[in-house]
Amino acid sequence: MKFGMQAIIVGFFAFLALLGAGFAADAAFRAHAYVLFLLLATGTIFLLKAEVGEGRTVSIFGASDDGPYDDGVIRAGVIATAFWGVVGFLVGVVVAAQLAFPHLNFEPWLNFGRVRPLHTSAVIFAFGGNALIATSFYVVQRTSRARLFGGSLAWWVFWGYQIFIALAATGYLLGITEGREYAEPEWYVDLFLTVVWVAYLVVYLGTILKRNEPHIYVANWFYLAFIVTVALLHVVNNLSVPVSFLGAKSYSVFSGVQDALTQWWYGHNAVGFFLTAGFLGMMYYFVPKQANRPVYSYRLSIIHFWSLIFLYIWAGPHHLHYTALPDWAQTLGMVFSIMLWMPSWGGMINGLMTLSGAWDKLRTDPVIRMMILAVAFYGMSTFEGPMMSIKTVNSLSHYTDWTIGHVHSGALGWNGMITFGALYYLFPRLWNRDGLYSLRLVSWHFWLATIGIVIYAASMWVSGITQGLMWREFDAQGYLVYSFAETVAALHPYYLMRLVGGLLYLSGALVMAYNLAQTVRGAKSVPTAAGVVAAE
Repeated sequence: MKFGMQAIIVGFFAFLALLGAGFAADAAFRAHAYVLFLLLATGTIFLLKAEVGEGRTVSIFGASDDGPYDDGVIRAGVIATAFWGVVGFLVGVVVAAQLAFPHLNFEPWLNFGRVRPLHTSAVIFAFGGNALIATSFYVVQRTSRARLFGGSLAWWVFWGYQIFIALAATGYLLGITEGREYAEPEWYVDLFLTVVWVAYLVVYLGTILKRNEPHIYVANWFYLAFIVTVALLHVVNNLSVPVSFLGAKSYSVFSGVQDALTQWWYGHNAVGFFLTAGFLGMMYYFVPKQANRPVYSYRLSIIHFWSLIFLYIWAGPHHLHYTALPDWAQTLGMVFSIMLWMPSWGGMINGLMTLSGAWDKLRTDPVIRMMILAVAFYGMSTFEGPMMSIKTVNSLSHYTDWTIGHVHSGALGWNGMITFGALYYLFPRLWNRDGLYSLRLVSWHFWLATIGIVIYAASMWVSGITQGLMWREFDAQGYLVYSFAETVAALHPYYLMRLVGGLLYLSGALVMAYNLAQTVRGAKSVPTAAGVVAAE
């Protein structure tokens, strides 16, 4: 599709957004309509500039590459991944600081209740989502030996996803959410994301269907399972009835314990398919490529895939132990969670053993070191999760900072580190550089991130167990020994440690951003043998 026609389409939607702002039923909807109008109007200007211009502007905003693969949208995707990563980690540090120093809560837009969902969505959906979209587009082309399906549709997916991120982020700060446990964006933002996600599925599945390689590599299995299941989760969890077609307010079709179960069916499977299956697709491609070794066991990877896909979907109720959810449903979630330990560790073993015969690379290549540490954290967090689903353990850990430590050891260690490794792999290849600007900076990033994760997770483990034990302490008369305020005061040193851990992790991401920017610029650092990019 020509840039002029794209500009007309985007400009038309910008006009509709402006029209919606004029007829909005409430201030929240009006605010979001103006945000959407500004984004679309900016896009229209760039597209018109691309129509009449030439060179760099065109290549950034939608022109197809002349090579065998369409890598323009992937370059934009990896840049967005690095950018949103730094933003998300920065907001996380702000949130940690607000908990350690409550006077840093600024009403009404920058209090903890609004900034916390901004942080989680920024790191999961902005950083993680862009990483998954960009790497999946890269992997599916190389393993299918085919260009992306749909022409410029991949660019519409990319920019549509950035618009969704902007609407969700401004919605959190303005208080425009459904007000449920996950503080989802309101109904019109959910509907917009559904359209973008369907387009993503069309591009990805279409590329597989037109492949020139008869075999479908297992990484594509994991990516496809992630795309399809997240679509299902998103639609069901966000079923709601808007009060007005031009208003932000809506009501969920579920209520009570049904709503709680639906949310945790969504929540745990967002972990299972967005943060696990999708990133396993990343692992199964980039670890063998960086190590220059075949996958340890392709048969094990297939067993890993099918057992993980079947078991994960049943595990959500373990988040609702000791609630109004029927006991049989709680037990079902616990049993399937414990069974998940086996396929999860099968995948971990497959990733680690891919280095068989090449363990010396851990000493010489900090990128593969980062990837292997990610796989190790995957194994540790998928042991801790099933253990915490056991009712007796859950009675101590639930509602405490232990859960926070568990989540972040998985998110920072597994999702973050494997994404960093993938970015270090992709940037030199996407910009045709001989190697990364500096492997020494990769090593700095590795150690800053690793030490940050250890401080963060360890402090939250101790904090959570302290909380759980203090909450269940009774005196001889049966009264609670500690008030809630006393519990909070006892945790302050651990909150300071978490802040330090988060600062170290953010510092590592800033080092990475500088290293990647210098790589794109083509700046030269001291070359090393491990930094030379092998031919594809």
